[in-house]
Amino acid sequence: MNAPPPDGPSHVAPPVADPLDRSRFPVDEWRLVETRFDASDLGTTESLFSVGNGYLGLRGNYSESRDAHVDGTYINGFHETWPILHAEEAYGFARVGQTIVNAPDAKVIRLYVDDEPFQMSLADLLEYERALDFRSGMLSRDLVWRTPGGKEVRVKSTRMVPLAQRHLAIITFEVTLLDQKASVAISSQLLNRQDAAVELIMSEPGATDPRKAERFNRRVLEPDLHSAEGTGSGGRPGRIALGYRTAESGMTIGVVADHDLQTASPYSLQVHSEDDMAKVIYRVSAEPGVPIRLTKLVSYHTAVSVPPRELIDRCERTLDRTHEQGVEHQRTEQRQWLADFWSRCDVEIPGHPDLQQAVRWNLFSICQAASRAEGQGIAAKGVTGSGYGGHYFWDTEIYVMPFLTYTMPWAARNALRFRYSLLDSGRSRARELSQRGALFPWRTINGHEASAYYAAGTAQYHIDADIAYALAQYVGATGDDDFLTREAIDILVETARLWADLGFWRDDGAGPGGSRTFHIHGVTGPDEYTTVVNDNLYTNVLARANLRIAAHEVWQIQRDDPAAYVEMVRRTGLEPDEPDEWAECAQSMFIPYDDFLGIHPQDAHFLEREMWDLENTPLEKRPLLLNYHPLVIYRFQVLKQADVVLALFLQGDDFTAEEKRANFDYYDPITTGDSTLSAVVQSIIASEVGYADLALRYFHAALFVDLDDRHNNTADGVHVASTGGVWSALVCGFGGFRDHGPDQGEDQWQIDPRLPASWPSLVYRITLHGTRVRVTVRSDELELFVEDGPGPLCFNVRGEQVKVQPGPPVVVPLEHQGPRLEGGPPNPAGIQRADGTVISAIVPSGDGG
Repeated sequence: MNAPPPDGPSHVAPPVADPLDRSRFPVDEWRLVETRFDASDLGTTESLFSVGNGYLGLRGNYSESRDAHVDGTYINGFHETWPILHAEEAYGFARVGQTIVNAPDAKVIRLYVDDEPFQMSLADLLEYERALDFRSGMLSRDLVWRTPGGKEVRVKSTRMVPLAQRHLAIITFEVTLLDQKASVAISSQLLNRQDAAVELIMSEPGATDPRKAERFNRRVLEPDLHSAEGTGSGGRPGRIALGYRTAESGMTIGVVADHDLQTASPYSLQVHSEDDMAKVIYRVSAEPGVPIRLTKLVSYHTAVSVPPRELIDRCERTLDRTHEQGVEHQRTEQRQWLADFWSRCDVEIPGHPDLQQAVRWNLFSICQAASRAEGQGIAAKGVTGSGYGGHYFWDTEIYVMPFLTYTMPWAARNALRFRYSLLDSGRSRARELSQRGALFPWRTINGHEASAYYAAGTAQYHIDADIAYALAQYVGATGDDDFLTREAIDILVETARLWADLGFWRDDGAGPGGSRTFHIHGVTGPDEYTTVVNDNLYTNVLARANLRIAAHEVWQIQRDDPAAYVEMVRRTGLEPDEPDEWAECAQSMFIPYDDFLGIHPQDAHFLEREMWDLENTPLEKRPLLLNYHPLVIYRFQVLKQADVVLALFLQGDDFTAEEKRANFDYYDPITTGDSTLSAVVQSIIASEVGYADLALRYFHAALFVDLDDRHNNTADGVHVASTGGVWSALVCGFGGFRDHGPDQGEDQWQIDPRLPASWPSLVYRITLHGTRVRVTVRSDELELFVEDGPGPLCFNVRGEQVKVQPGPPVVVPLEHQGPRLEGGPPNPAGIQRADGTVISAIVPSGDGG
């Protein structure tokens, strides 16, 4: 399941090649199934088979806990802090790092038969299947083990993190002797893994990879209490508990596990607890054919500063309620929850079961990352791993939020309200950087900037515009004016203030009216291989949208809801002339354009650089950020993330079709694929401009980013932004959906599909203003059907206004699927600049390269 990352058109796997070993991972449209144990990729499969609900996540480790890459249990936002040590200090550098903590592990259930331990990597397995079911939300495993003594034992286990119960996990473990009686011991544990290996320090090999979490060389979880009862309160057998406080951040956690063993064979029970472990041990005189069924209910609660004892009380209340309702109630509720999820979120590709399986795994991953993340953000790895330290990035707003906004609007609202909770921190950070308004952190958990490398971190001021974009998209798609007037407008005001203060005016005769233009200097766009530049196109285009939106919404609230306007002015100190200033800044925003080449430069000086020769760069030198000094990379035209191309998608109505084609042709060949954020956007714009085969190849590459471990770091957790981008590639790329905002009136929602020639149809759902519409794209027609909600809704389908309301579907004939271009754009190296010099392609060499 390991392949080199997609570097560009010549390196992207063709769509006909199924990257998975189907003898091990058979096609199943509703499950990810594994039929053979393989210890070579434990980290990858641990991430792929994770279960979670956005608050609590359990990696797909084996219960026996002896074969693991990282035995991980993660709670969204539960973190430790540490001082960031800079080799050379400067004012305003980030001071305090934040890292997600590996919470006490409740997955551990160890099995012994005749005192022989069961260990996957050593076991003689006669049968084996592990499956993650997308409709039940359950991870299951069923195997037959032949013990060293020759006895055959069937072991079945399940694991579920309910989506309706935020603080709960349900684990079952069943052992059945198939041929002979034996002595069976089952040890179920709570184990503090975070502090089990403090010798792993930050200088451990691999720790220099910025995609990984930091390591601690000290204790993180300070013990507060532990307990183990043979019979818990209310007659609960085998209740064990651990409580901790983090050493520096002061956060607290409580975890309690209840046990229920059902068997007709005689057994005994022992319990034990200490600071970093609590366990329940069952000794069973097992008879053949008599199942031993253990049900383990676990509850986690965390807080900023609540005493662990109180959190333990909360855990016990959660478990007591679960006992009253019954485990079967939780399973039924989970199925109902997911049935509703799929009715709103499913995207269907009929006739392609392998792609369908992969699509549903990606969508299910978003569900597990975001569904119960209320009060917290959505981390880059969700709750599947510690990659990127558990931080939240702009990835959420641009790649995950569209899926939530159009399918799970309540989850989108929760994610945006979390950003609102960080507004005061953003104001403080802006002041620290000598700016007005608010500057949201590029990476964070608690609201404070945690990026130690400002050039590729803090300098990404576009985070403000990304959040404003997501806010506007959500409000326009839902009509949630209550959220807008009470909270979202404050973000729009403060982000617009920052842009107006950060930028400056230049009298150069190049702007509208031939007099003044508004410029933004000293920022980094999405492309982290080009840092601290002037007039980054993406930043300027998104900042312009931010300024426009803020002015428009302030004026609209002032007109339609005077009382809300007065309150907003009180909260923000808005001056009457500020919206006018924002509108003027937006109107005169400088947008770089090169008349000679007919493209938009990525920044003011981008075209002055030479190109990196990607085609002749050895694969062992990829990704570039791990093999070349940043200064080497910064001197070249080479992209880590799609930058201009992303702007073409997010603000598509600001560019002509010809400009989109020219820009894509130039930037696509020099985009490395070193980031998982690029392929989905490249697929969308490739679809729009007509590179149909290339679009499908990029989609295929994005679809299998984690399933095929294409970037060799899925072991650190699922790439949640990429999973969200897969939805956008389907719906906005092949499905052709665009939302240009409510100021476009009846042209707000547009559909111009690009169905791949090899697909008979594509089906997706969009929820707008409380009405869910099923969109079916076929080669010769578009079908719109209201599945739920009052309607009506209006769509612009290739210039024709189409009204959809409950009743029979509306069918619109399609004459084509857009322009069709062969192959992909040629590499632009060798072309001339306006000054007559030639842009050359180079592979840096020397000791560092």
